[in-house]
Amino acid sequence: MAEPELVAECIASMQNAVSIPVTVKHRIGIDDMDDYEGLHKFVKTLAGAGCNTFIIHARKAWLKGLSPKENREVPPLQYDKVIQIKRDFPHLEIIINGGIKTLEQCETLLDDVDGVMLGREIYSNPYLLAEVDHRLYGIEAAPPSREQIMRQFMAYCEEQMARGIRLNYMTRHILGLYQGMLGARALRRAISEQAHKKNAGIEVLN
Repeated sequence: MAEPELVAECIASMQNAVSIPVTVKHRIGIDDMDDYEGLHKFVKTLAGAGCNTFIIHARKAWLKGLSPKENREVPPLQYDKVIQIKRDFPHLEIIINGGIKTLEQCETLLDDVDGVMLGREIYSNPYLLAEVDHRLYGIEAAPPSREQIMRQFMAYCEEQMARGIRLNYMTRHILGLYQGMLGARALRRAISEQAHKKNAGIEVLN
């Protein structure tokens, strides 16, 4: 972000090399560069190089002094700066990211931006996605149950294991499916203890 012109050159080169859209995911600033003017210049410069979609994590990154893990928690989120970018660049697709945990938050934010990206919350609580079609897209069909999802996932695992993929490469993404429900911890423990074994099969999930 400190060198928007260089990033713009990279974007232009990528755009010339591929036929698919090239998007940019970035923070609202870095280190002591946290004024809105710097963010505005960054987006404007990259848009001039042909980038039309920006996924903006609404938190500044401290490149010196904080670990990557700490950079996911501090400094504070500033959704207002991302919303202002959308107002200043209405022709661009602006997607907001950072600290979003509920579909209620998504609905509120979608009043001001084009899209919402959820990261860690989906990883720890993937069943949150089951309501997205109904809540955000107006689809009337009832969301699938956790059991339906698990059975579909098991069918997928069997297909992949037949191709030589290890079970634990897949099960780590389903550990949070039953988050908040009775027995969820026992399920996570059973999968974590068994799925990594060399000959682990679908019986682990059964």
